[in-house]
Amino acid sequence: MKRLLKLYLNTFDGLSREVWWLALITLINRAGTMVIPFLSLYLTEDLEFSPSTVGSIMAAFGLGSVVGSWLGGKLTDKIGYYKIMVFSLFVSGLLFVLLQYLKTVLSLSIGIFVLMLVADMFRPAMFVALSAYSKPENKTRSVTLIRLAINLGFSAGPAVGGLIIAGLGYNGLFWVDGITCILATLLLIQLLNPKKSKVLDEVKVEEPYSAYKDKAFIIFLFALFLFGVMFLQYFSTMPIYYRDSHFLTEPEIGLLLGANGFFIFLLEMPLIKWLENTRFNKVTLIWFGALLTSLSLLILNFTTWSGILIIGMFLMTVGEMIAFPFANAFALQQAKKGNQGEYMALYSIAFSFAHIFGHKAGLESVSMYGFDNTWYIFTAVGVLCMFLLLILKQFLKAKEHSKLSI
Repeated sequence: MKRLLKLYLNTFDGLSREVWWLALITLINRAGTMVIPFLSLYLTEDLEFSPSTVGSIMAAFGLGSVVGSWLGGKLTDKIGYYKIMVFSLFVSGLLFVLLQYLKTVLSLSIGIFVLMLVADMFRPAMFVALSAYSKPENKTRSVTLIRLAINLGFSAGPAVGGLIIAGLGYNGLFWVDGITCILATLLLIQLLNPKKSKVLDEVKVEEPYSAYKDKAFIIFLFALFLFGVMFLQYFSTMPIYYRDSHFLTEPEIGLLLGANGFFIFLLEMPLIKWLENTRFNKVTLIWFGALLTSLSLLILNFTTWSGILIIGMFLMTVGEMIAFPFANAFALQQAKKGNQGEYMALYSIAFSFAHIFGHKAGLESVSMYGFDNTWYIFTAVGVLCMFLLLILKQFLKAKEHSKLSI
C-alpha cells in the first residue's frame, strides 16, 4: 500500500506551487457555488414557478455563461488574467448574496444572466493563468489537477448545500455561496499576487494569430461541442433512464453517479501521467476518449441487465478522464499562436453551447423516440465527433508536412 501511495503521489511531482494554489482556489470556488445544483428546486419549491417558467429562467443561465466566457477572454488579453479572476470571484460573491432578493421572472432572469456572465469570466482567465504557471511539459497534468479540484468541489458542494438548506433554508445557501466566493478572492490576492507569483511559461506574441482564423482550432471546437452534447446526457437524460427503465432508487442513482467522481479522483492523474509517456499525440487520445464515451451509450441497448449501467458508467468515466485533460492541453498549445484569452474563451464557449443544447436535445429525444433510439442518436453524435477529430489529425499532419517541405 505504501508503494502504491508513493507511486500515486509521484504523479503530482513537478507541478508548481502556483498551480497548487490555483487548484485550492478553484476547489473553494466550485464547492462554494452550491446554489447552482439546487437552483431549479429553489425556483419550483420556494418561488412556486412552473417547470416551463424555470426552463425560461435557466436559458438565461446558459446565455450568461456564453457571454461571460467571451468577455472574460477579451478582457484577459487586454488587462491580464489576475485582475479578471479577482473581479470575477469578488463580484460574483456579492451577486450570489443579492440573488435571493429577486422574486419575479424578469428580475431573476436578468440576475442569473448577470451572475453567470461575471462568474464565467473566471474560466478563460484561469486557463491562461494555469498556462503561465505551468512548464510546457507539465500542462496536461496541471489541467488534470484543476479538474480534480473541480470534481471534488462539485462532489462536496451539493452534499454541504443539502445540509445548509435543511438547517438554514435557501437564504442561508445564497449567503454561504457569496461568502465562499469572497474568501476565494482573498486567497487569490494573498497567494497569487503577480508580485509574488512565478511565471514559468510567459507567451508574448508580436503578431497574434486570430483564433477565429485558426482552421485546426475551429474543427477542434466543433468536435468538442459534439463531445460535450454526448457527454452531458449522463447528467440529464441518464438519471431518468436509471429510474424509469431500470427502476433504480434515488440513493442508487446517487451512488452510480458518485462513482464517476470517485474514479476520477483515484485514477485520472496516474492515467494521464502514463498516457503522456506513450507515443500517442493529443488528438489521438481525445479520439479514444470519444470512442469510449460513445460505446458507453451504445452498450446500454445490448441488454436489459442492470449491471450494464456500471460498465457504461466506467467506460464513460475513462473516456472523460482521457478526453478532457488532453483537449484542454491541446487548446492551451494552440493558444500560444495568438491571444490566449481569445482561444480559451472559445474553448469555454464550446462547452457552454453544449450545455444549452445538450440537455434539451436529450430530453426531447427521449420524449419523442424513447431511450433506446436516444442512445443510438447520441452514439451517432459521438461518431461524428470522432470523424471530425480524424479530419483534424490529417489537417495537422498535412500542415506539419508542408512546413517540413519548406
